[in-house]
Amino acid sequence: MEALKIENLSKQFGGVLAVNNVSLSLEVGERVVIIGPNGAGKTTLFNLINGQTSATSGRIYFFKENISKMPTHHRAHCGQARAFQIISLFLNLTVLQNALLAINGTKPHRFQMFRHINSYLRVLNRAESTLKELGLYERKNELVKNLAYGEQRKMEIGLSLASQPKLLLLDEPSAGLSRQECTNIISLIKNLGADIAVIIVDHDMDLIFGVAERIIVLHYGQIIAEGTPVEIQSDPNVKEIYLGIQE
Repeated sequence: MEALKIENLSKQFGGVLAVNNVSLSLEVGERVVIIGPNGAGKTTLFNLINGQTSATSGRIYFFKENISKMPTHHRAHCGQARAFQIISLFLNLTVLQNALLAINGTKPHRFQMFRHINSYLRVLNRAESTLKELGLYERKNELVKNLAYGEQRKMEIGLSLASQPKLLLLDEPSAGLSRQECTNIISLIKNLGADIAVIIVDHDMDLIFGVAERIIVLHYGQIIAEGTPVEIQSDPNVKEIYLGIQE
């Protein structure tokens, strides 16, 4: 089943065509990695998918619904989630408080001033369960700023799953991580639910070839190659443009 479909998507900033007539699709549960040189249009494409930037032309379908004009928060409620390259956690709150905020923010009762005490208990139980899955339960009362960067990154990705998304966008999940921390992130991504489609933008080759079922290569806003990791590794255009190797 198709989770995401993009048709002839373009975004122009003045005289710069950052995304140029891009078309792609993503199946439910598929892991796709987008790579390309700096300035290739990867982050702009992410911004178009989750509505932070409006397209100049083209259409975006999410489970067959046209979301091209839909604002970001509506796309989130439809089932999109995104973890950013820069950590966006509340560093001066505890691990548990961050989890509670992330989970409560996805619930309809977040706007209700007075509600039954059981609603709070359900949120608390869900938050604690999430932290156990991330291996952070023992540090639930620790301030987030005291966690190692790799733990913060893992927590950011984990809490992006609080809304139980159908599509997860991961922007440079390996940025700033040690080799062991990157290995932990690869394991976390691999163990995501089979019903969650994942699109990743990254430069780390271990992560790219460790999780990707399909790789899309962008260059100057256009898709120049698409295929399995083996096919991309042997593509002469990718070797020359992205890897800097000429045949």
